[in-house]
Amino acid sequence: MRALIVEDEFLSRKVLRSFLMTLFDVDIVVNGREAVEAFKLSHTDGNPYDLILMDIMMPEVDGIEALQKIRKIENENNYRPRVKVIMTTALDDPQTVIKTFYDGEASAYIVKPVAKDKLYEELEKLGLLNK
Repeated sequence: MRALIVEDEFLSRKVLRSFLMTLFDVDIVVNGREAVEAFKLSHTDGNPYDLILMDIMMPEVDGIEALQKIRKIENENNYRPRVKVIMTTALDDPQTVIKTFYDGEASAYIVKPVAKDKLYEELEKLGLLNK
């Protein structure tokens, strides 16, 4: 299985990678623009991501906008199954949660700092553990 970490903070990238590297082949990008490009490339290569773990607040293109672009690409190309996307943020803001779930169709949402047990709990709910 493949995972893409989309995170602009170095330490967060390292921590998330350490949590995921035993379960997934992990790629890392630093903003939403790169996330959309990596997503497109994964489909072009015939090896799409099973999981995207994406920060909401990033430079250039934020996580919400990137997620909307990814969902649009999936719909236009009829990509199935759709990639599971877990949004992460330091903001515990209900409006942001609602926006990511309803506008962006996020699969899950985790408030930072991301704890390994919380991440694994979400992966299990999404059917990405023990695949």
